[in-house]
Order: sequence, then C-alpha cells, then structure tokens
Amino acid sequence: MGDRSPPRQVQVHHQQQRPSYLQEPTWKLTGGRHTEQQHQGPSASKILAVVTLVPVGGTLLGLSGLTLAATLFGLAVSTPVFLLFSPVIVPAAVAICLAIAAFMTSGVFGLTALSSLSWVYRYIRRATGTVPEQMDMAKRRMQEMAGYVGQKTKEAGQEIQSRAQEGRRSTTEQRT
Repeated sequence: MGDRSPPRQVQVHHQQQRPSYLQEPTWKLTGGRHTEQQHQGPSASKILAVVTLVPVGGTLLGLSGLTLAATLFGLAVSTPVFLLFSPVIVPAAVAICLAIAAFMTSGVFGLTALSSLSWVYRYIRRATGTVPEQMDMAKRRMQEMAGYVGQKTKEAGQEIQSRAQEGRRSTTEQRT
C-alpha cells in the first residue's frame, strides 16, 4: 500500500478560436517572412446566390426608382389642380366622409338591432318552451301526490276499520 502513487488530476483547458480579424497576421507568425497560403475560392452555392441576387436586386432597385419618379411627377401635376379646385374638393371630401360614416353607423345599428331581436326571440322561445314542460311536471307530481294521499287514506281507513272490529270483539267477549 505504501508503494502506491497519489492520484493525479488532469485539467483540460479548451481554447476558443478567435475570429480572423483578431488573429495575428501571418507575416508576424513566420518571423517577418511572407508565406503564401492557399486560399480556397468561394463555394458554388455562394457564386450561384450572387449571380441570382444581383440581377433581382438591380431590377427591384430600378422599379423603386421608377415608382419614386412617377410619384413625384404625379404630385407635381396634381398639386396645382388641387389648389385650383380646393374650394370644391374639400367640401366634397367632407360630404363623402360623412356619408360613409353615416352608412357604416347605420350598418352597425342594424346589426345591433338584429342581434338584440335574435336574443329576445331565443329568450322567449326558451321561456315558452320550458313552461309546458314545467306544467307537465307539476301535473305529474300532483297526480303522484293524489295517488299517494289516496293510498295513505285507504290504509288509514283499513287500520281504523280493523281497530274498530277488534274493539267490538273485545267488548263482546267481555260481555260474555
């Protein structure tokens, strides 16, 4: 037991790779001598992406320029027309906006009225639908109660009759 060596611990330190812009230049690492490294060119997928996206991006940029030019031209042409006809256009726009608001308000009021009438109809139908059921149930309970009371009355009458007969027998036996 004495010849046993103490346990050893191994520590592992992971090194993270630094981005290329933080790494030392290769000429410093080689002692000032410039060595050529073999660089691989871009992959086929990157080339295909560039070849595809450059024309698409150029086309979209051209279309956005045309849209801007058309908007500026339309604004330049329509501004004098708006200034000349503004005494007519502004009241007409206000009238159209008020008409649209009134139409939408009437639609909302109509929907509210329909939903209220629908609720009242369902409420009345539910109430009238349950009244006959409640009446039938009350009628059945009354019939059951009448039958029960009739049965109890009959049993009570038989009990009274049997006691009366016993009372007569006992009085006739006492006399004899």
